[in-house]
Amino acid sequence: MTEDTIKRRARGLDRAFDILDFLKEIGQPLRPNDIANGIGSPKSTVYELVASLLERRILEPVGKDGHVYLGRQLYFLGQAHLRHFDLSREADHALQEIVSQTRETAQMCLLNGRKYTVALMKEGERHFRISSDIGENAPIPWTASGRLLLAHLSDQQINDLIDPDDFILPDGERLPMETFLKEIRQAGIDGFFSFDSVADTFTHCFAAPVKDPSGVAICTLCIVAPRADAKTNYSDYRRVLIESANSLARRINE
Repeated sequence: MTEDTIKRRARGLDRAFDILDFLKEIGQPLRPNDIANGIGSPKSTVYELVASLLERRILEPVGKDGHVYLGRQLYFLGQAHLRHFDLSREADHALQEIVSQTRETAQMCLLNGRKYTVALMKEGERHFRISSDIGENAPIPWTASGRLLLAHLSDQQINDLIDPDDFILPDGERLPMETFLKEIRQAGIDGFFSFDSVADTFTHCFAAPVKDPSGVAICTLCIVAPRADAKTNYSDYRRVLIESANSLARRINE
C-alpha cells in the first residue's frame, strides 16, 4: 500500500466520522446532499461514504426520500464498549447509589473535545423529572463540571481550548475569562464546585471530580436538584457527591 493510498484512506475515515458526528449533533435523518453541505465536504465523496456506511449498517435508511441516520450497529458497538469499559460500568453503580441517597438526578460528565457532555444519567426518584440529553454537547463555561475538568490546564491552555462564543451565557451576558479562571482554580483546590444552573432558572448543579492517579479529572459526578432542595440539603448532597467521586476513583485506579 502506497503512502498516498494510506493518506487517502485516512482522509476518508476522518470524513466518515464527520458524517457520524454531524448526524449526532443534528439529531434527525438527513439526505447525503444536506450532510455534505453541513460538513463542507464534496458531495460525491459523501455519497460514496454514506453508501459504504449503509452497507456496514453504521447508517440506516429512513423513509423513502433518501434520508439516512445512525444505524443500530453503532448501538451494538457501544454495548461492546461498555462491557469492557470499567469507568462506565463503575460510574453507573455510583450514580445509582447517589440517587438512592439523595433522590436527586445524578450524572457522569466528560469533556468531548472543546465541549462538555453528559455521558451517563440516572433520573431522580421524584414525581417530576430533571433530565438532560445524553451525548448532547454544551459550552464548557455553562457547566459546574467544566470548572473541575479544566483544573489541570494552564490559563493559556484553557483560553486556547474554549471558543470565545461559548462564554456568552444563555441570558446573553458574557462570562469574563478572569472570573472563569478564578472559579477553576478555586474548584481545583476544593475538589468540588456548585452553582445555580445558567441553562434554567430552577435547578442547582453540584459537581465533584473523579481523578486518575496523576490527579487529573477524567470525569465528574454531578447532582442536579431543584434550587430549594439544594439549599436545604446542600451539606448532605456535597458530602454524598464527594464521597461517591472519591470511591469511584479508587475503584477504577486499582
